[in-house]
Amino acid sequence: MIPYFIKRIGPWSNSGLMRNSFWGLAASASQSLLMNLLFVILARKYTTSDFSYFLIANSVYLFLATISNLGLGQWFMREIVTANDGDVIIGKFLKLQLYCGFGFYLANVLLSFALYSNHEIRLLTALVGINIVFDNIIYVIKCLNIAKSAQNITFKIIVVDSALKFLMVLLLLFFPFSIIALSAGLIGIRFLTVNLFLKYGSRKTLDLRVLLSNKISLSEVRQIVLGNWPFLVIGSVSVVYWRIGNIIISKMLSLFDIAVYEISFRIFSIFQMLPIIVSASLFPHLVALYNRGDKVKFNACYRRYFYLFCLYGLFVYTFMYSFSEPVIPIIFGQKYIAAPEYTRQMFLTMLLFPTGILQATVLISMKLEKADMIINIISLIVVVVAILVGLAFFRLLIVVNISIFISFLLFHICQDYILIKRGVLTFKGVISFYCFTTAFVLSYTLLAPKFRPVIFFAIVWVLVAVILAITQKFKAGRSSSTVVEMRA
Repeated sequence: MIPYFIKRIGPWSNSGLMRNSFWGLAASASQSLLMNLLFVILARKYTTSDFSYFLIANSVYLFLATISNLGLGQWFMREIVTANDGDVIIGKFLKLQLYCGFGFYLANVLLSFALYSNHEIRLLTALVGINIVFDNIIYVIKCLNIAKSAQNITFKIIVVDSALKFLMVLLLLFFPFSIIALSAGLIGIRFLTVNLFLKYGSRKTLDLRVLLSNKISLSEVRQIVLGNWPFLVIGSVSVVYWRIGNIIISKMLSLFDIAVYEISFRIFSIFQMLPIIVSASLFPHLVALYNRGDKVKFNACYRRYFYLFCLYGLFVYTFMYSFSEPVIPIIFGQKYIAAPEYTRQMFLTMLLFPTGILQATVLISMKLEKADMIINIISLIVVVVAILVGLAFFRLLIVVNISIFISFLLFHICQDYILIKRGVLTFKGVISFYCFTTAFVLSYTLLAPKFRPVIFFAIVWVLVAVILAITQKFKAGRSSSTVVEMRA
């Protein structure tokens, strides 16, 4: 899949757009890797209760931090590129983000007091929530670097930030300290990161003078927010979708369930990176094909990647089904020996996630972002209602995982419906996808217990590779014959 993808994007690899995108993706990937290593160490070194308190505080912070920037990055980047006086736009955007940061930090503290009576959770939430203010400042500079095609600077600073956090957590292996002290130290590192962004990330274009010399009125704020609210919904729903599950679990299930859910999600987040990265890089090509009105090539490109994404989802699910049980307790510790079963449940969603991300990219490339926004909102409402109703009858973590799967299935079906109406998909093709996926998964899960995991997994995917190779060779031969006949 990867060599083929590289071959396809080769013509764009030398463009400024691709270079800028690469640094943005590299920053996200490196940060995710280091933060997941940090997460493993925390899970092993702290008790389940302390670890869960930290997770609750982070969930509340991430839930509000996602909304706090109001999704205004697109507005800012559009304005900064076309503005005659960039300093005015930068100053107004920075001031707006600071106001939002402080406002949502206050909401963070109030929400923790409203939801939790535990003193340690409240204190951790107040500490971790300071990141909202810092994140909003960094958000301004990240957007500025995207607009100026300088994401390599963002990449370097994010790597430094993640490395410092990881080194601090490594100290736990030699000098144990409380979860409160850890949180305070991480805030200190984030403060240092903000200063690095201000001094080097913005190329010294942001300072106190810019902040004080530019004012933004309430009417301007209202106009900007109302004019760009769809981007807030699209940009925040995906994070809110997963974080709200953790918050509901913290209120209705045990601390152990919080830790297990987060372990499952952290592993899930690693495997979701590839389809997200590939879809993002594929987006400019889909837009170009759609704008040229080349429907045949547009549909062919979509179908080609759809098959690859479908196979990726099946590969990841079968991998986790076969190896989660022996591997997860080794990584996170024997106290989370129950985590593999719940991880398998969560990874049912991976059967639909890659193709769902691809189809969301296709919808936006067709200028159907409002339809995508509505589908996201419907999916979010369904998952919240399903979790709350399910937990009212069964206080089990499986309810959360199955609710996520059901809501994502509905999300996928809504996409299918729109793409069928637009002529990109056929009803027969959609039914074939669901039938093939169901048959493959049922066959694998029924046969897997009869064999050793490594042997069975290898045999299945070697057979899949052989079948794909034969199919491709047959198609290539048939295409060559057709060409010869046409020439004759």
